Amino acid sequence: MKKFIRCWLIILLWSINAVHAQLVYDYRRTADVYYNAKDYYSAAQYYSKALGTYKSPPLHVLPYAVNGGVNAAPKERSNKIKDYETVVYRLAESYRQYNDFGNAEIYYAQTVSYNNNAAFPLARFWYGVCLRANGKYQEALDQFNQFKQSYTNADAISTRLALEIEVCEFGLSEKMNPRYSISKVGGNVNTGGANYAPVAVDNNLLLFTSSRPENPVNTDDDKKKKDNPYVNDLFTAAGRGTDFDSSVKVTIPTVKGVDQGVAALTSNGSMLFVTRWTRVNGEKQASIYVSTRQGAGWSEPKPLGQEVNVPGFSSMQPFVTPDDKYLFFASNRPGGMGKNDIWYSPLQSGTPGAAKNMGTGINSRDEEQAPYYDTRSGTLIFSSDGRVGFGGLDFFVSQGALGNWSAPKNMGLPLNSSKDDIYYTPLDKNHPLNGGYISSDRESVCCLELFSLKRKAKSAGGMILDCDGQLPLTGATVTLLDTVQQKVLQQVTVDESGHYSFDVDIQKDYKVMAEKENYFSKAIYFNTDELVSVDSLMNPSLCLKRYEIGKPIILKDIYYDYNKAVLRPQSLIVLDTVVSIMQDNPNIIIEMGSHTDSKGTDVYNMKLSQARAQSCVDYLAGKGIPTSRMVAKGYGESRPIAPNTMPNGKDNPDGRQLNRRTEFKVLRIQPQLQ
Repeated sequence: MKKFIRCWLIILLWSINAVHAQLVYDYRRTADVYYNAKDYYSAAQYYSKALGTYKSPPLHVLPYAVNGGVNAAPKERSNKIKDYETVVYRLAESYRQYNDFGNAEIYYAQTVSYNNNAAFPLARFWYGVCLRANGKYQEALDQFNQFKQSYTNADAISTRLALEIEVCEFGLSEKMNPRYSISKVGGNVNTGGANYAPVAVDNNLLLFTSSRPENPVNTDDDKKKKDNPYVNDLFTAAGRGTDFDSSVKVTIPTVKGVDQGVAALTSNGSMLFVTRWTRVNGEKQASIYVSTRQGAGWSEPKPLGQEVNVPGFSSMQPFVTPDDKYLFFASNRPGGMGKNDIWYSPLQSGTPGAAKNMGTGINSRDEEQAPYYDTRSGTLIFSSDGRVGFGGLDFFVSQGALGNWSAPKNMGLPLNSSKDDIYYTPLDKNHPLNGGYISSDRESVCCLELFSLKRKAKSAGGMILDCDGQLPLTGATVTLLDTVQQKVLQQVTVDESGHYSFDVDIQKDYKVMAEKENYFSKAIYFNTDELVSVDSLMNPSLCLKRYEIGKPIILKDIYYDYNKAVLRPQSLIVLDTVVSIMQDNPNIIIEMGSHTDSKGTDVYNMKLSQARAQSCVDYLAGKGIPTSRMVAKGYGESRPIAPNTMPNGKDNPDGRQLNRRTEFKVLRIQPQLQ
């Protein structure tokens, strides 16, 4: 009897062990199925469960077996250790593929510790990517440099490696830009799933895309729902800044199994361009559709033609310019620079024409996505991971017009982060850089969320005076210009205080032009670098000199050697002030006049004064002033302003000194070319 019980117990224990081993095997097998299907979220859950079956440190574990332990045969032990390491690596890969860089970093660190470059040749590279995504730039740089020493392939990874190293160096060198403050949108906007692609419909309504489930999600891993509850669709929310509530789904027809969102509205709100996509073999395929308003809802979206949607390729993320003249979008269609590029199509009554690529000035070999373009200010904002930034998709800004763009500039911290930052929309369309909304996964394990962006006030100002008396010059017009684009940014008219002030950005070059009728205009140039640490900048006061047409203005300290027309060095300083006047007042025509005293013959003095006047004109011409705007005139001794002799007939040295003078006067004002 005892022998029977003992045998029964042995059989029972063997059965339990066999069942347990089978369950453990199922974790790995199920994880592999999800991994190969590119369902990385599910794969991570099952690889994690598989790792949970190990009861010993990696070098002493016998995976998927109840017995054996460290006493197993060396060959068997070696194979099972390799198997364990593969599970760790695939768990790291799975976490990375759905952007859980925090957990991915942990398991990549474990993988590189195996020092098995043959089995996991890219582990150290992806470890560096995860460190960078988590804002650990120095640690990431160390891993990239170490990877660079052993990786000799000339492929996409080696190309990306060079960019990742630059990104880390950039991230280490850049400091927080105080130009903007950023806050996560509250209320019931960032709830459940991903929330992204905001569009400020007006000051109190936000259109956005959300994958929030309609019904509570069943989190029991052993009970799987047949349908994925996380389906993207369009929502609106009422509010402003970070305070939103009343999120409601947009009344627009849907198709089962098809996600839709990332939309754009025409200026009058009558047409909606929307992205629809599905996943085929784990890859997203997207097309842009158009819907028209029908009462409180929308018509069934219809796909755009092949001008935008090319069969077999994706087109997504539509944006309509404020003047309704262009449709911008992202696409991997043929003819691009790399992955997704930014394209644009002209719109005629909402119908797009043939799409054109934005070119290499904007697009790179990697991702360019989510364009925003303001035709009035010529401001283009888009996201890219193909340029040096902080990592992931960063916001870049370029100024210009279609076919002619300035070099894209990273918009800095805190607008950008080490993760993905995408989908910019301004709150005030008249001032697109003053703030708005963005999407970012900077505070999320997996998903994009909505953030409110506000530009902090920075100002630069000064005072405008009348040069005669140094009193405030009421009514003077002061203009702020962008020196790069030569565009007027702001303009004010000063009051009786003479003060002016402008809102400015930090670390930029500006020009201020002060003008008033019958006064010489004057410009100053300044840089706002010091606004990094302060909120306001006071420029030196500008004084404007009054003039009358035809009335001479004496230039003091214009010197010549005796009986010569060559300008002395001291005279050049004075003439440089005339150069500035001519540059700041491009519409005036002047005369440079020279005079002598009465010594010498009339003919000689006329010839000498003409030569001296011409020497002034020649100097101004050498400084770039067109000769067509200047006349040289010698008056000899014909126009004295003081007596050359005393009443008793004796010589008057002081009077002669006053008569030996150089003047300039405004002859006329020519119309400015438009």
